This record gives sequence, C-alpha cells and structure tokens, in this order.
Amino acid sequence: MGYWAKLFCLPVLVFALCRGVVGDPKFPCYFIFGDSLLDVGNNNGLKTSAKANYLPYGIDFPQGPTGRFSNGLNAADFIDLGFEDFIPPYVTVKRKDVIKGVNYASAGSGILDETGENLGERFSFNTQILYHQEVISHIETLQGNETYTQDHLKKCLYTVQIGSNDYINNYFGPKSHDKRINVTPAQFATTLINQFCKQLNWLYKLGARKFSISVIPQIGCAPAERKLYGTEMACVKEINDAVNVFNAKQLNLIGDLRARLEDAKFVLPILDVPKIGPLQSIGSLVIGDPCCKVSTKGVTRGQCLPINVTCGQRNRYLFFDGFHPTELANLFYSRQMMLVISHLI
Repeated sequence: MGYWAKLFCLPVLVFALCRGVVGDPKFPCYFIFGDSLLDVGNNNGLKTSAKANYLPYGIDFPQGPTGRFSNGLNAADFIDLGFEDFIPPYVTVKRKDVIKGVNYASAGSGILDETGENLGERFSFNTQILYHQEVISHIETLQGNETYTQDHLKKCLYTVQIGSNDYINNYFGPKSHDKRINVTPAQFATTLINQFCKQLNWLYKLGARKFSISVIPQIGCAPAERKLYGTEMACVKEINDAVNVFNAKQLNLIGDLRARLEDAKFVLPILDVPKIGPLQSIGSLVIGDPCCKVSTKGVTRGQCLPINVTCGQRNRYLFFDGFHPTELANLFYSRQMMLVISHLI
C-alpha cells in the first residue's frame, strides 16, 4: 500500500476511498474540468502567475511540486474510481491514455472567457471543452468506431468545479468597482448561468451523460479575501451573498437540465468550509489562517511565497495558501463528492 493509502486509510475517515486494491474501474473514464481547485499541472507551461509548480506546493506529494495548489493531493485525486494512476493533465497526457480520462482544469479559469485575464494565460471553460472535443477525436481513432466511442463516453464521469474565479478575478477582481455599480449580483449570476447552460449542453452533445457539478464554495471565507476586506475574524458577507445567488440559480439550472436532457444524470457535491462563528479553529483544526506564508499583493495575492516554509502541522490546517485547501481538507471534500458520485455508478 503506497503513500496515499498509508496516510489516509483510516476507516472512520475514508472508508471506501482508499486505494488499497485496484479493481475494475467504476467508470471507464473520468474527465475533469475546472480551475485551480482541480488543476494538476496544466498551467505549468503557460505565461501566467497562476501556477503552483514550486515549493512549498507539493511538499507532501511523492513527486514534489506538480502544479497542484495544495501541499499534496487535490479533491479529484482522492476520488477513487478504480484506476491505477491519477488522471493526467491535458498538457502532458499520452495519446494512448486519453481513453481513460483527462484533467483539463486550469488555474485562473472561469465560466466566462475574460475571467482571470489579469493573471495571464489560462484555459477557460470554453477552451477546456474545445480540448475535450479534440481528445474525443483521438479516442475515436484509438477505438476505430465512432458509435462505440459515443457509447463509451456516455458511461464516463464528468466532474466540473468552476466559477470561483468569475467572482475572485472578475466581479470582485481588480478594477471591478464600476462593474459592481452597473451590474447587480443577480444580473451577473444570470450571465454566468446562461453561459454555463450552453457549456453543459455542449458537453452533453459531445457525449457526456454523468455529471458531477460542484457549487461555488463560500470563497468569502478564504483567508486571502478576509485579509483583503479587513474582516479577518469573519467571512466576507458581500462575496458569499453574491456566490449564493449563483448557487441558487445553478440548482434551478441543473433541475431544468435533468428534465430536458435525455439519459443525463447530475449530482451536486457541496464543498464548503465549516459553518461557525469567528474563523479561528475547530478543536485542533485551524480554519482561519493559511499554512504557508503567502503573497499579499498583486496577481500572486494569496499564493504561497516560493520558500520551503510552512506551518508545523499541515494536517491541522484547512487552507494551505490564501485560497486553496490542504490535502487533509481535500480528503474531506472528496468524501462529500464521492457520496453523491456513487449515485451515478
């Protein structure tokens, strides 16, 4: 049993999630779309400040820094579907391996193409779907039968975790004050939902049938946002209220898609920080501070400084940097994801 299992095969915590034995995959393939919460290295070669291919990121990962915005694994890594290896990033996946799945997630990306442009290059959700369309053509070539490929894709798991940057690096981003004056949270959420609807329909037309669509987390509780807004002992209500408008509309959207799209199944994992008062700690779990030393200014705000220094006990922190969870937190989030994903098997 390897690193993953030795650290986290604690019966009460992970039950069926441990990778002790590789069996028949629960899905024949796994496609991952999203932002930095699920990025495993797609941004490493891009001209962007949104990358995590340096220490202390990856300090607890066997291969060291890979582009994951955590000290170790992210939530998608923990989703055990029976594959022998982690799902590889789009930029390095070998052509023969695309049949098992691809991770397209890109830090800084959003539902809207312009989201994250302040950070530099990234793969927007539209771009990720375009890359998926390209991958499908490779799968058809490998399988030699378009009909067989479509049947194959209908059995795959599609995870989508995106939208946080549409608020952090767009609606509440740099130089966004005028936008918030002219566009209400409800209007902005409607713009996002209309685009998101088109994107999910696009994936459906490409063959997707089994969707795990995560809501946007309460990003107003992230240490970097609380620091910026001067509410270090409480979440930023303005941000969370805006996000909750989107999440409510997304719930309605998924209900509509379930009714309209034949054979499509949708589940919505809730990935969230604990609901408490002052953000300091829960027992021995520190939830108010980042584990690493973070940048406080400019486009790298909230990211770990490139120094190999972290908190002493990383398994006691919820946040590794100013925005992203520790490996321990990702383990808990993956449990929430797996509980609902089981309904798609």
